[in-house]
Amino acid sequence: MKYLNYICILIPILFTQTLYAEEKLNIGKNIFLEKGNCATCHALSDAGSNTDIGPNLNLIKPDLGRVVMAVTNGIGVMPAYEGILTSEEIEAVSLYVSEKSN
Repeated sequence: MKYLNYICILIPILFTQTLYAEEKLNIGKNIFLEKGNCATCHALSDAGSNTDIGPNLNLIKPDLGRVVMAVTNGIGVMPAYEGILTSEEIEAVSLYVSEKSN
């Protein structure tokens, strides 16, 4: 009976976290395609972008930290998005890219 109580508490938490993660990925995809305009330069299959101006994200498969740094500070000819995107938007688009490129 004691374990049943734990299960009844954990299932809604896990379900909520899964929904939150999916929502965050959807927000990240929208930023990739719209506000961040990432799809103009970067190929990413999940987003339906196949340009070759910037690195192909499907090939380099960047981890979350690498994407956050690149989006925040810029890299090469890519501009910094700090001040253009909120920290939450940077986190969402970075999560999306790191999850969907792998």
